[in-house]
Amino acid sequence: MKIQHNISLKQYNTFGIDVNAERFVEITSVMALKTLLATEKDLFIISGGSNMLLLSDIKKLVVLLNIEGIIIQETQDNDVFVTANAGENWHDFVLWCIDQNYGGLENLSLIPGNVGSCPIQNIGAYGVEVKDTIHQVTAVEIATGKTRIFSNEDCDFGYRNSIFKNELKGAYIITTVSFKLTKTTHQIHDGYGAIQAALKENNITEPSIKDVSKAVIAIRTSKLPDPKDIGNSGSFFKNPVVNTAVFEKIQGNYPSMPFYKVSDDNIKIPAGWLIETCGFKGKRYGDTGVHKNQALVLVNYGNATGKEIYALAEKIQTSVLKTFDISLDIEVNIVR
Repeated sequence: MKIQHNISLKQYNTFGIDVNAERFVEITSVMALKTLLATEKDLFIISGGSNMLLLSDIKKLVVLLNIEGIIIQETQDNDVFVTANAGENWHDFVLWCIDQNYGGLENLSLIPGNVGSCPIQNIGAYGVEVKDTIHQVTAVEIATGKTRIFSNEDCDFGYRNSIFKNELKGAYIITTVSFKLTKTTHQIHDGYGAIQAALKENNITEPSIKDVSKAVIAIRTSKLPDPKDIGNSGSFFKNPVVNTAVFEKIQGNYPSMPFYKVSDDNIKIPAGWLIETCGFKGKRYGDTGVHKNQALVLVNYGNATGKEIYALAEKIQTSVLKTFDISLDIEVNIVR
């Protein structure tokens, strides 16, 4: 465990923002993490670097959490409990589960980042949220170095939200996540039109979990840029949920507006559609811009700063608020 100085974080965040860490250390075991916590408390944790926008250099000790490993904890009739360490790449873990015929995560294929980040954000896509499969989360408290196990209920999951983004933000470092997955009788989530279209194109009428995963990968590949090619953090904004009165007012002006019914009183409107309707899709501003295939994705074409990307995000928020009277919430963690 060697602390380095003045390290560029460009390769450690998917936006590719070139800011410096005054001090930097890579951690590959829980024991090493606890040893570090005995002397260091003011930390900035990086795992997959996929859900952050860095606005300036980091003064805290930057900890690259690179603890890897997957363990099958227990099997039951149709269930299997699998624990993955925080440093495992999320998409690789999903594919590993599918290869074992473990169902539940296939709709979350190709989401960037590492396993340790998934509970914080409660990542979700195509009708599935990771909270649907999380059994428990193990984390180390920064203040004491003690390990705590959080049940699914303890995590207080919400839409792109959890206790780790609110009351306990910055208090714990997640080290493992345990999932309850299915072994034989899988619940297939193929209700989204894009998935249905992809399956139909391949003449698949009774999809397996692998079929759903392949469909999701094809959809995401066609719409979302690879961070290795163009810096981005996936969806930058949350999809807003509005009441029926607001929805009906907007629909009156935009009859073809896409939407998803959340409840009898609440409707989810795609943020990408709102941004595209305001004219931002495909627009470039210097080295930052809005992706040409998905307006929900802000991108770094090479040398954009975090502040430039954030300024564009604020410009989009202002336009959407003025046009639709809807406040767009940022999904990405803004690090000032």
